[in-house]
Amino acid sequence: MKYRWIKFGCFLTGYKYEVLQGCSEIAHRAVKRYTAALMIICILWAFIGYSFVSKYLAAEWYYSILGGVLFVLIILQVERQIILSDSQSKLKYGVRAFIALIMAVIGSIIIDQIIFREDIKHKELFELNAQVASLLPARERELKAQSAETDRTINKKEAERKALVDELTKNPTIKMIGKLSDVIAVPTVTTDTNKRTTTKTNLVRKTAVTINSIPNPKMSMLAPIDAQIKEIRAIKVDQENRILKLRDEVTQEAKANSGFLFELQLMYHILRDSGPALFVWSLWALLLLGIEIFIMINKMTHGETDYDATIQHHMELQKRKLKLLAMQVPEVNR
Repeated sequence: MKYRWIKFGCFLTGYKYEVLQGCSEIAHRAVKRYTAALMIICILWAFIGYSFVSKYLAAEWYYSILGGVLFVLIILQVERQIILSDSQSKLKYGVRAFIALIMAVIGSIIIDQIIFREDIKHKELFELNAQVASLLPARERELKAQSAETDRTINKKEAERKALVDELTKNPTIKMIGKLSDVIAVPTVTTDTNKRTTTKTNLVRKTAVTINSIPNPKMSMLAPIDAQIKEIRAIKVDQENRILKLRDEVTQEAKANSGFLFELQLMYHILRDSGPALFVWSLWALLLLGIEIFIMINKMTHGETDYDATIQHHMELQKRKLKLLAMQVPEVNR
């Protein structure tokens, strides 16, 4: 079990296990220290990465796990820059401290948003009510104006219908006058002086006038007007329902627009207005900052181990081999 832990520590820190096997207990203890510190950092950032992807990216659990693993890999690569460094460069440590400060602030923000989630929900309720109160009057005026315009259209159509019904009541039918001309033969009998009668036929054009009553043609205009009034009244009912549900609709829109930045703003308001909340956030930020720079402080305060000396010795041997090879090349050419 001991060697497995050392192997796992070598995997995390980037140490070469074959080289570490021949080193003293001091080098083994250094690996154990780094491994313990990395485990703490990895657990914290795995939780932060999982929570961030799950909460703010609304991803499935397997994507959230992938996000946590990705955060851990990034942290490991950053920490290895310090653990595997050979030089005591102040610039490198300064950059690492700056990165640690940023990571501590980001991590504390995400963790505190989880810790203060109930307070954030309470604050969110007030903020949403304020947003709804600011958006609702303008939307309500717009819908009421549309409803009033619909009322005017309905009144206009009903007045048109009433005038049509009154006219149809007075004149349910109309008279159609028709003329029929026909030529008929009219016999004419004449008697002369000798008392002889003569019959003569004359063609006479006779015109007959007919009067027929038919339903008023405007009766067909009544059904389309009724259909239009029914359609406009349905629109009126829909507008009234929207006015009744307007507050819920605006509230849902305001909730849909809330995300990480919105919660970050709420968190800022909570920290600004509440001393205890600011104190808790500061504790988390300092804790994460301490954990982030813990490995760097270990690297700075502890001296070089025989593992580092072995690595340096191997490097010097390799340099000597290269120099010897460089010296032998001209002799071969001769």
